[in-house]
Amino acid sequence: MSHLNYNHLYYFWMVNKKGSVTKAAETLCLTPQTITGQIRAFEERLNGAVFKRNGRKLEPTELGELVFRYADKMFALSYEMLDVLNYRQDNSVLFEVGVADALSKTLVGKVLMSVMPLDGTTKIACYEATHEGLMERLRAHKLDVILSDCAGDSLKYTEILSKKLGESDIAFFYHLPMARPFPACLLDAPLLIPSKKSSLGQQLYQWFDELDLSITIAGEFDDAAMMREFGYMGRGIFVAPAIYTQDIVARGMQLLGTAAEIKEEYHLIFAERMIQHPSVKLLLNSDFTGLFSGHDSPI
Repeated sequence: MSHLNYNHLYYFWMVNKKGSVTKAAETLCLTPQTITGQIRAFEERLNGAVFKRNGRKLEPTELGELVFRYADKMFALSYEMLDVLNYRQDNSVLFEVGVADALSKTLVGKVLMSVMPLDGTTKIACYEATHEGLMERLRAHKLDVILSDCAGDSLKYTEILSKKLGESDIAFFYHLPMARPFPACLLDAPLLIPSKKSSLGQQLYQWFDELDLSITIAGEFDDAAMMREFGYMGRGIFVAPAIYTQDIVARGMQLLGTAAEIKEEYHLIFAERMIQHPSVKLLLNSDFTGLFSGHDSPI
């Protein structure tokens, strides 16, 4: 076999990744018939079938699995090369960041601004979504890093690394003072809390159970900023990182109490290939102790 048609190899790899000819065709902006024809030509070149049918699903044959393992390494390297080349866009470094929607954005903004030079040599592109959605984009080479409240998924993939940047205790706020002390006062008004899908939401529910608090939930939110806005309008008790206490009280809210047992964590998640990205390097080498203790200096 003197040479291989790498378009055929790429189409085969994409079908295997997507699980069907139709999904691969949608991704490649081609017709399913075109993909099918290219796969047949590829099989003729290999003198063997690379797919077999299992009901309505396509599965790789033994030959297909062998070819896919090599193709996966090849195309992972090609995407890595493109990532490195795409660092520079219009004479500036492009930094594509995913931010989990469950995180409080003020702190995220300070973390990111700390590594953004003022000379305009770095251009940032931020994308907000769920942790799961961001992990898919990171593994598809569509993001450089993720800032998230959860690093657990990074352990599933050998090519994904993570670093904990810091954490904050969680405080409870309301628009009126409460007669009973904290945490009993949480029974006297409805609560606005993060979604149970988030790490913070799960911690809160566990904490309520441990204290045997029969609280009333007025709303669950994926977006922390939206949750606070409902709280500012007097719709319920809401939670926020304790380091925001001064700012929130300045808006007329009452601090009910702080739960040191509950933490909002901030993790940097990135593909190993991105360690050489200048902004990723800065984040990895930065000490955010002052920021997470509430004693950060102005940026």
